Amino acid sequence: MNVSTLAPVATPATARLGAGLFALVLGAFFVWGAGFASAQTLHDTAHDMRHAFGFPCH
Repeated sequence: MNVSTLAPVATPATARLGAGLFALVLGAFFVWGAGFASAQTLHDTAHDMRHAFGFPCH
């Protein structure tokens, strides 16, 4: 039986930095977007997502 081992792959620092900055910007967008959205908009979005995932809600 041939057993292969997995070796870690080095990721360049620029790629990690880019991914981290993208995650930071996306997270800030979600937090600020939800913070400034009206309650009705948030409710409608959550309601539509329930239907999109196939969950019945009424």
